[in-house]
Amino acid sequence: MFRIGHGYDVHRLTENRKLIIGGVDVPYEMGLAGHSDADVLVHAIMDACLGAVALGDIGQHFPDNDKRFRNADSIQLLEKVIGMCREQGYEVGNIDSTVIAQSPKLSPYIQLMRDNIAMACGCDVSRVSVKATTEEYLGFTGEKLGISAHAVVLMTKIAAEQEEEEN
Repeated sequence: MFRIGHGYDVHRLTENRKLIIGGVDVPYEMGLAGHSDADVLVHAIMDACLGAVALGDIGQHFPDNDKRFRNADSIQLLEKVIGMCREQGYEVGNIDSTVIAQSPKLSPYIQLMRDNIAMACGCDVSRVSVKATTEEYLGFTGEKLGISAHAVVLMTKIAAEQEEEEN
């Protein structure tokens, strides 16, 4: 048995913040505004995982008015989401994600993003796809006002034997 979830996130670019995408500190003159580290890619993946298993969204589990999540590491939050999914009997089958950013160029960081996400999800990196694209200077991402990300996740039922081992 499997379930599919889709996630989307967007954050405004701002000064005096680090740019964290896929758990990678990407060198850039601006960062993403947000309550946590504003990792737009990981947030989209978290929402896709939660949606696939019908557990709501990240705002429900990690609200932006909760001080515990101020400047939180989104990779650590993803680990918690994966734990919630495992409690429901599901694990990551595969992740396909896209970051939409006019700049900076993300290709040098894609493999490290994949590695970080796979580790947090407890799956092989071959199950994690991260792509980056621009919008040819159109819209808020094209005008360098923000960065967005989409993710589609296939969650698969954990085999009964594996589930027993984890409990």
